[in-house]
Amino acid sequence: MPSIPRPARNSLPAPAVRDFRGMLDAALNARDEHGRQWSDARWGCYAFYDYDGEPIYVGQTNERLRARVRRHLTNQRTDAVAMRILDVFEVAEMELWPLWEFEDVAGKRHPDYAAAQQRLNAVEYTAYLKAIRESRFKAILNEKIPPVSPTIDLPTSGRFSLISDATRRERGHPDIRIARRAETISRLAAVAHERGEVSDGLRRVLVIQGVRLAYIAAVRLAYAEGRPPPDPSAIDVTGLVGSVLFEHEDNPGLFDANG
Repeated sequence: MPSIPRPARNSLPAPAVRDFRGMLDAALNARDEHGRQWSDARWGCYAFYDYDGEPIYVGQTNERLRARVRRHLTNQRTDAVAMRILDVFEVAEMELWPLWEFEDVAGKRHPDYAAAQQRLNAVEYTAYLKAIRESRFKAILNEKIPPVSPTIDLPTSGRFSLISDATRRERGHPDIRIARRAETISRLAAVAHERGEVSDGLRRVLVIQGVRLAYIAAVRLAYAEGRPPPDPSAIDVTGLVGSVLFEHEDNPGLFDANG
């Protein structure tokens, strides 16, 4: 019996996955006004946004933006994805803040390492606060809140779409997103159940994902009934999880004072 040629590995993923990876490649190869690829910066911060432009995750890296973003979005080798905190299915856009001034700072022994890390923390925390302000729920899906740092003027960023119109049509229907979000919550809850001893941050994310599910389901219900969509402020995330501006263990007194 004649053998059948094996298909190319990059032809195996579903069309929507291939579209996503193609647009991710294009974004990672995009260049700024100086001809530099945004994702080539060794030091920098990044944010992910969902189909509604809602910020959902902020992070930092000093091992190149390209490497960190790829690990998040293509191979499930980061804790955020493996623990079901971040659902790649929901990521529609990303934003990159490269810190080009630290390109030569390659290790902890470098004399500028401490200054570079301090700057990186400040950029991440400022980007995190920006995401909180822009979020309709005033909360995002970071398991670990970035270290509290002085806020600064953010460096120039690049923002990129990661889904095609065809993918948006396929995945963007509210009922599909509701089902997917419910599945994500189920998996995250299973992680908490199976491991038992998980971080407070993971349990906080479980609440925030529940809020995100409740809201999109409520919007769908209002649409079906011919009513205006509900006001996101009807959900008090701070009342449910406490402050999202710092970790409880880092500022227990402040947390108790502010609820």
